[in-house]
Amino acid sequence: MSDTWNPASWRGKTAKHIPEDYPDATALERVEQTLRGMPPLVFAGEARRLKSLLGDVAEGRAFLLQGGDCAESFKEFHADNIRDTFRLILQMAVVLTFAGGKPVVKVGRMAGQFAKPRSSPVEKIGDVELPSYRGDNINGMEFTAEARAPDPERLLKAYAQSSSTLNLLRAFAGGGYADLYNIHRWTLGFVNDSPQGARYRELSEKISEALTFMAAIGVTPDSHPDLHRVEFFTCHEALLLGFEEAMTRVDSTSGDWYDTSAHLLWIGERTRQLDGAHVEFCRGVKNPIGVKVGPTLEPDELLRLIDALSPANEAGRLTLYGRFGHDKIADRLPRLMQATKAGGRNVVWAIDPMHGNTLTAANGYKTRPFDRILSEVKSFVEIAKAEGVHPGGVHLEMTGQNVTECLGGARALTEGDLADRYHTHCDPRLNGEQALELAFLVAEKLKEDRIDMARRVAV
Repeated sequence: MSDTWNPASWRGKTAKHIPEDYPDATALERVEQTLRGMPPLVFAGEARRLKSLLGDVAEGRAFLLQGGDCAESFKEFHADNIRDTFRLILQMAVVLTFAGGKPVVKVGRMAGQFAKPRSSPVEKIGDVELPSYRGDNINGMEFTAEARAPDPERLLKAYAQSSSTLNLLRAFAGGGYADLYNIHRWTLGFVNDSPQGARYRELSEKISEALTFMAAIGVTPDSHPDLHRVEFFTCHEALLLGFEEAMTRVDSTSGDWYDTSAHLLWIGERTRQLDGAHVEFCRGVKNPIGVKVGPTLEPDELLRLIDALSPANEAGRLTLYGRFGHDKIADRLPRLMQATKAGGRNVVWAIDPMHGNTLTAANGYKTRPFDRILSEVKSFVEIAKAEGVHPGGVHLEMTGQNVTECLGGARALTEGDLADRYHTHCDPRLNGEQALELAFLVAEKLKEDRIDMARRVAV
């Protein structure tokens, strides 16, 4: 790999899962040039702040909660949807913070998570074959030749929607909506309404007691304004590299290149080729970077990827998301963790329990069973503990909406329920109740491990 890098050097590499069939290449170039002149969506200082917080995660002093839509859409773009997912992440974070005894770094799959790699470049219905739907910033879901043709104007609409989303998120994060006492009241409502609420009541009551004690000693949102606001960051898969290149700018403070489309970018399981375009692009920007780590990755290949993307071995630079499946994680993850630990690689280890647990129900709906998702998260925590590695966080596809896309959970959604509110544009997501339930169950596991660690230290 050459040391020479610039935002366009990826164009000399093989770029997988990027559409090559734009009908008008000149129009695409014109749109990318327009984007180069648009204001940044995020700022380099914000990305550096996230890197610092992820450095705490790598050292075991914090926990990463990353979640949001599988793929954002133009059709479902609404302030209420943004608010509800933001609120859900905050609720989950409070529960995980209290149980784990560590601050939670909050990162939303929002404000840019449009494009998705597809297993097949084409889709066939009956005798008609058309290009696959690749995400709203590329083409449309409607099964027509016109909708499935890549349209560069969609990139401008995606930029505008991302800008509006970030504007609203910043208002929510800093304008009082994220008040700690409000967040806990919302969670109490979930506990009271959930069929499994009794299981979570003890933890929620302890949080209530802690807040009451804080108020009694004068620690309130009025006396401590930080209780009114939170730090919140955004991320998406760096898939459509022409867009990412156009949003990459030189930071006037440091002189470094930053991709200003999001605070954190990740490389997917299908595009993490060491000699590929996506690794080439991401190695040159100074944002925190993530890599999806699946069951086909071997330890030596992982170490080469780490060295390419984080040659200075900086804390917080690189996050690895395991995505194995509940039945494969015990066989595949330990060797990879052993390799990074033995090699002294400074990375965050997190778990993506969604992608390896996808199946197709008898009625044709793609879905994910809640119990398999939970099983993979628990296995991740246990394996990390056994290997002497910090279980750094979770990465979830979820929504604050009351969808019916994943099986199970406290309300025991069945295959027959999937058709009720199956709204995803791509992969199935946990609904708000399932995601918060998962947070409580993971919190129980983190609390057990924290108590066990304290006992061992005492001895």
